[in-house]
Amino acid sequence: MDAKQAQKILLDEQKNLTDLRRQSKEARAPVELDQQAVGRLSRVDALQKQNMELATEQRRQQRLHIIDAALKRIDAGDFGFCVICDEAISPQRLAFDPAVACCVTCRN
Repeated sequence: MDAKQAQKILLDEQKNLTDLRRQSKEARAPVELDQQAVGRLSRVDALQKQNMELATEQRRQQRLHIIDAALKRIDAGDFGFCVICDEAISPQRLAFDPAVACCVTCRN
């Protein structure tokens, strides 16, 4: 995989994650605890769903940071090289995830 292909894949994933963030914004909003409007079990369910959405959003945010770092490496001409040992990352590893920053040896 070359840098142009990786960049396209990463930009597409970045756009998808950003779209998902916008779509799930309401689900992450604070849950109203009005006992007149909702029963106790419904409130617990709503809080649980909100917590799951917040955790998902945190993982999305982490992935966006990883993608951003990978795009910066592409711009700097460092795509495909381990950030620790500066050796080439295997093409199979890059094909699986073009955002990886380390070779298999340094990852372990």
